[in-house]
Amino acid sequence: MTDQELQQLVERISRQSFGKPFRHKAVFNGRLRTTGGRYYLQDHHIDINPRMLSVFGEATLEGVIKHELVHYHLHLAGQSGQHQTRAFKQLLRAVGGLRYAPRQPEQAKPVKYLVYRCEKCGQVYRRRRRINTQKFVCGKCHGRLIFQNSVIQ
Repeated sequence: MTDQELQQLVERISRQSFGKPFRHKAVFNGRLRTTGGRYYLQDHHIDINPRMLSVFGEATLEGVIKHELVHYHLHLAGQSGQHQTRAFKQLLRAVGGLRYAPRQPEQAKPVKYLVYRCEKCGQVYRRRRRINTQKFVCGKCHGRLIFQNSVIQ
């Protein structure tokens, strides 16, 4: 789905569910990580997380759009669009929007470890941060540490 198609979808949902037009801009924002969407008070545009469509489907996307439109229409009506207000909860329930965006699956990132070995006893140390081998020594025998390699797991 392109930004143009998203704009048309938001305008259609606004007319059907709220009976009011959406006169501002709606775009996908790939930088959103922990939220489904965001409504901006200053210029009234809406950002939508593209993963709401690609990972969870169109029904979830519509729920997120309705949630952001509740913020939009309450703010333009001069009311508080905060989550905890009674007006927000009632309007969200009336239009069938999502209260919370679904939790996104965690993506395991590879972790880089630096491997050090003691010169005397052979003790192996795996660390994420670099060790100053001039300053630190082995915890078992106080031998010199030697950098071996970096391992990605």
